[in-house]
Amino acid sequence: MNMYLHELKSMRRSTLIWTCAMIALAALYFSVYRGIVSDAAGFKRLLGGYPEPVRAALGISIDNITSLLGFYSMIFSFVTLCGAIQAMNLGASVLSKEVRERTADFLLVKPVSRAAIVNAKLLAALTMVAATDLVYYLAVSLMASIVKTADYSGQVFFLINLTLFFIQLIFLAIGVAVSVFFAKLKSVLPLSLGVVFGLYMIGAIIAVGKDNTAARFISPFKYFDMTYIIKHAGYEPSYLITGAAIVAAAIAISYFIYVKKDVHAVS
Repeated sequence: MNMYLHELKSMRRSTLIWTCAMIALAALYFSVYRGIVSDAAGFKRLLGGYPEPVRAALGISIDNITSLLGFYSMIFSFVTLCGAIQAMNLGASVLSKEVRERTADFLLVKPVSRAAIVNAKLLAALTMVAATDLVYYLAVSLMASIVKTADYSGQVFFLINLTLFFIQLIFLAIGVAVSVFFAKLKSVLPLSLGVVFGLYMIGAIIAVGKDNTAARFISPFKYFDMTYIIKHAGYEPSYLITGAAIVAAAIAISYFIYVKKDVHAVS
């Protein structure tokens, strides 16, 4: 428990910054929503002038863009990008920071198993991700209720926001798995940005393809299609199962390697 509480304390500042940044991003876009609705025809003409591949890459659906859910699903891709970076950063740092901060020897000589160390650190990271998403959801729910011009489905709005948690889980697990392969990871930010932006760009490229059903498995950003969620009020099972399998495999690999690897303090 002490280790878990210590990890929570060490993560709280960065979690607060990321949460505020995501809320501020959503607030910025919501602030222009009523203006867009008031000139819906002009806004649709503006977006219609964009090439179709650009609209597909940005997740823009002209048919729904002026509804609150359609507009939110467009801006939500940028929020998930921020959330993925936060989660990847947490995952990559949670097991590697003792080496960077030269406290590995101090931690590993304690009368606690390495599996227990991983348990406490992962639970702390998961708690911070969940806290971020809960605060963000409460904030955007309030914003949506203020700027709405017509009723919308609260269930679908919740399902859209829940995808943020799922995507963060995937990148948290990937970050942990990647970090255990490095003996000395001096900085996690370049690694986090490289992986997240790389998969985001791959997802954008995939989106412009006509038959991208199979290709979508490559990028976690494309596991949750907002148009599908709005239409069916649910998720596509194959991608949901794939995401769960990635999380399970990445965490299992992390436990296996961390328990057996030699961990040295930086000299």
